[in-house]
Amino acid sequence: MPAYWVARAKVNDPVEYKKYADRVPAILAKYGAKVLTRGGRYQILEGAERFNRFVVIEFPSFEQGVACFYSQEYREAAAFRRRNKAGENELVMIEAGEGQPEQAR
Repeated sequence: MPAYWVARAKVNDPVEYKKYADRVPAILAKYGAKVLTRGGRYQILEGAERFNRFVVIEFPSFEQGVACFYSQEYREAAAFRRRNKAGENELVMIEAGEGQPEQAR
């Protein structure tokens, strides 16, 4: 069953944040992930406007998404982002469940 990283980010230093973001695709590829959206246009419809970058990444399974997050490669990339104060992330792992489109009959 697919699962998703849903990330909200506040970019403090675009140059340094890009260095972090450029490292992530190769890490995701090792875990079979597919980026559904990364950056792009957005509009806050409800809640505080704290974040200015949004990312949704699909993994083949919940376990693969969690393993990716805890991988040495991702921990190093995230540590780089934090150390340089390039940005703050809020990341949630969500398994697909109710609300999935029904198969065509």
